Amino acid sequence: MKISLRRLGQGPDLVLIHGWAMHGGIFAPLSERLARRFRLHLVDLPGHGDSRDYISGSLQPAAVARAIVESTPPAIWIGWSLGGLIALRAALDHPAHVHGLVEMAASPRFVRAGDWPHAVPATIFREFGAGLVSSFRPAIERFLALETLGSANAQEELRELKAHVYERGEPVEAALLDGLAILDHADYRHELGALRAPGLWIAGRRDRLIPAAAMRWAAGQSARSSFLEISAGHAPFLSHADEVATAIEAFAGTLAG
Repeated sequence: MKISLRRLGQGPDLVLIHGWAMHGGIFAPLSERLARRFRLHLVDLPGHGDSRDYISGSLQPAAVARAIVESTPPAIWIGWSLGGLIALRAALDHPAHVHGLVEMAASPRFVRAGDWPHAVPATIFREFGAGLVSSFRPAIERFLALETLGSANAQEELRELKAHVYERGEPVEAALLDGLAILDHADYRHELGALRAPGLWIAGRRDRLIPAAAMRWAAGQSARSSFLEISAGHAPFLSHADEVATAIEAFAGTLAG
């Protein structure tokens, strides 16, 4: 599997993994701040951005995590939304490679269940999947609007997401459909107790996709994890880049000490 990586800055290593339909460039506001102190490895997931070659199923978290591990040094892994599932899978499967785990607006389970109220109904992702097949770009833009829903700066964040989504070309439809299926079915709740890496779970208080309660619960499953809630929506690195960067720097400092 070939995955495009862009590297930026000097210092301790950070791997950053974007969310559904995006690419590593979406982290620009955060990358600018972190690159002053760290060496960043900005991933484009299969079928997204510059990782144009896509084979059915190659977006599966375990396979992607393994491919990134093979292309990067041991590091702190930072995952946003779908990228958070991949970072979490890497921490579980490759503990020697993941020195720390930062989950941003990500959950061990994205859809609601009888024993899991901290999520959206499964129909959300299935409806977007059906929309992709019938009307590609409008379906992506509806998802972007959902990501900004509830944010105090929703219109500004939506403009920024729309500005970035196609700047490295259109994401591959098959990859988007696979990504929605992963969001629909993945459930890592019962594996959180096995995490060896220290963790930081950053939640947006206004997030309508990933309730802060889901991330608070997830952080509580590991003695080495902490929880931070900020007044943001689903993309806290856009609306609160300074606050997120400061939190990541502080977290990295605890690992170095």
